[in-house]
Amino acid sequence: MAILEILEFPDPRLRTKARAVTKVDDSVRKLVDDMLETMYEAPGIGLAATQVNVHQRIIVVDVSENRDEPHAFINPRLEDLSGTIESDEGCLSVPGFYEPVVRAEHIHVRALNRDGEPLEMEAEGLLAVCIQHECDHLEGKLFVDYLSNLKRTRIRRKLEKLHRMQA
Repeated sequence: MAILEILEFPDPRLRTKARAVTKVDDSVRKLVDDMLETMYEAPGIGLAATQVNVHQRIIVVDVSENRDEPHAFINPRLEDLSGTIESDEGCLSVPGFYEPVVRAEHIHVRALNRDGEPLEMEAEGLLAVCIQHECDHLEGKLFVDYLSNLKRTRIRRKLEKLHRMQA
């Protein structure tokens, strides 16, 4: 397994819409494993392939306290979104920033698992929020897009300054 580089806002590659995975093979399984390792190392609770500059419809999440309940969703489709929940969201691609975002509290997701088998899951609360957040990445959308232009601009400028200082 390998730790992958996580792209950071405002990198334009984060705006790329991901393509569907046509075949779940060893390369996809390796990517899932690398993404999980990268997510845990970061540390985070979710990661989309887009964030590691792979533009395929793959996300991984683990919201468990012991980090022992990993989920991989290949070609995820969100259905039956209901209720609303507002919670502070952060993102491995927007490090150090947390802002309130409103999402569906309950979702139904259909996808393929790591082995290419059909998967259906009901999720609520933090798990539902995390899955929605990661699915947004597959569409080229970031949680900062839910914020006001002023807040998004401030975050972008702070991260650009930080990137210049690190270069």
